[in-house]
Amino acid sequence: MITSIDTLPRQTLTDGGTRRVGIEVELGGLSEREVGERIARVLGGTLKQRDDYLWAVTKTRLGDFEILLDTALRDRAKNALVQRGLDLGRAVIPVEYVTEPILPTQIQLIDTLNRALADAGARGTQDGIALGFGVHLNIATTGRQVADVLPTLQAFALVEDWLRARMDIDPSRRLLPFIDPYDAALMDRLAAPDADGWRMDDLMDAYLAHAASRNHALDLLPFLKDIDAARVVGAVPQMEDKGARPAYHYRLPDCRIDDADWSVAQEWSRWCGVERVAADKGLLSKLRAAWRDHRDGHGLPGGWRDVSAPLIEGSGAFL
Repeated sequence: MITSIDTLPRQTLTDGGTRRVGIEVELGGLSEREVGERIARVLGGTLKQRDDYLWAVTKTRLGDFEILLDTALRDRAKNALVQRGLDLGRAVIPVEYVTEPILPTQIQLIDTLNRALADAGARGTQDGIALGFGVHLNIATTGRQVADVLPTLQAFALVEDWLRARMDIDPSRRLLPFIDPYDAALMDRLAAPDADGWRMDDLMDAYLAHAASRNHALDLLPFLKDIDAARVVGAVPQMEDKGARPAYHYRLPDCRIDDADWSVAQEWSRWCGVERVAADKGLLSKLRAAWRDHRDGHGLPGGWRDVSAPLIEGSGAFL
């Protein structure tokens, strides 16, 4: 298990603050109350029930936590039939805990908490074929300008196929429609030479045309809603009641909380690798050119994963 905490190539915001990350962990095997009790035991704070399937632990060492049954049906749980269905479905419906944005150095405390939860019976996505439990990282963008986010979006799109193979994503999550890969049409636009001159409107045009869903491994909709809420909600009505924030919503990692060799620190390091690719202008340019050649049929033989692997692995971006 990785215990040291990797660092972003750029750790500060354009306004001088420190970039933070909010963490969401989906798990099975414990109730909302049991998760909250372990959080309070490990990190301090006060446990409170706010609704039938919603608990909070306030004033912990990492700020406030929410613990909830992770399903849209939760909001309709006043209906007795729905409530009965939720109770019966606990074997496959995850409980999720959500942190405030924390400093990356504090991820070590999250991994300490996860070990305690595993010892208490928490299980991850590999425990059963239909579970599909994940970890989401909400990483603050450096700023709200196109230059702050476009290279990272390009880098992720171009390394995603390779990264999925390296992470060995659980089959249950690959089959469920929550972490869909970007389609080739979006990658074409991100890799095109004219993307160098994009304004924010151009980025929004491309993303909403080809990735107008939250169910992507990197969901940029919360960031785009923070820029232009009316436009995003018009394109994706489901975003009306979803939060807007200047952050990347990175959804790809499995939750393997019951695997002693797994850690959130490891998943964080992989994200840092994405940003290292983004920060290396020469590498990013080579990947974009290789994608164009691949699509034109003039590149190296094989799938994109095989074509991109030598560039990615030779860069040292991923530790």
